Amino acid sequence: MIALQNPALSTCLSVVIPVYNEEFTLTAVVHKLLALPGLLEIIIVDDCSTDRTPDIALQLSQLHSQVRIARHAKNAGKTKALKTGFALTKGDIVIVQDADLEYDPGEIPEVIQPILDGKADVVYGSRFLVRKAARVLYFSHYLANQFLTFLSNLFTNLNMTDVETGYKAFRGDIIRNMDITSRGFGFEIEVTAKVSKLAKRRCVIYEVPISYYGRTYAEGKKIGLKDGVEALWYILYFNLFCNLRSSFYRVPKKLVQIQGYE
Repeated sequence: MIALQNPALSTCLSVVIPVYNEEFTLTAVVHKLLALPGLLEIIIVDDCSTDRTPDIALQLSQLHSQVRIARHAKNAGKTKALKTGFALTKGDIVIVQDADLEYDPGEIPEVIQPILDGKADVVYGSRFLVRKAARVLYFSHYLANQFLTFLSNLFTNLNMTDVETGYKAFRGDIIRNMDITSRGFGFEIEVTAKVSKLAKRRCVIYEVPISYYGRTYAEGKKIGLKDGVEALWYILYFNLFCNLRSSFYRVPKKLVQIQGYE
């Protein structure tokens, strides 16, 4: 783990936005992100949207030099969009930002602060660690999330409270070197399993409390029962059948120097 040099003065933050049919919220999200201190770039990955999202993303990139866009020729799911976005980032810190305003970009400084302080390598924003503002929605989703988090913790031996959170921040060298192979919404489980393998190499993981402004299905929420079933398989697969070597193209040097690469 390393502290960033002069974090207060550096532009070190890359934000990846996977987007699919979010014409009504994308502009607001980007404008909130542009106000963040230390912002280096915003990578919008359009997963073959069928509404006005591609045009809006293009306009934003033309208006703001920090905004770059990529577009999939066919819909491939959130995980694939994130993989595309991570490969394009250059920042010392990389964070995921959904395009639907369920997570408030204004809280990103709090999420990444443990990395800036040199205390953490990976930070999850937890909706349950300390209850902040949270819209009251589906009890079934809450139960599913708690069950998946519990099962994930059994295999990773991490005491996480919210593995399915949309706010995950990483040292750039960690996430850019991760070999991401899941699909759909599998990223949340896969990344947790693979980061846990680095935790054994002194990679430090933190959680910080965040707010959550959830949406109903009528308002555009996309995750469903099928994704929950796939998450169960991913917990088993990525924890039992993937080792450190197969999880990363290259283990970040700072971790190798500390602990060795087996």
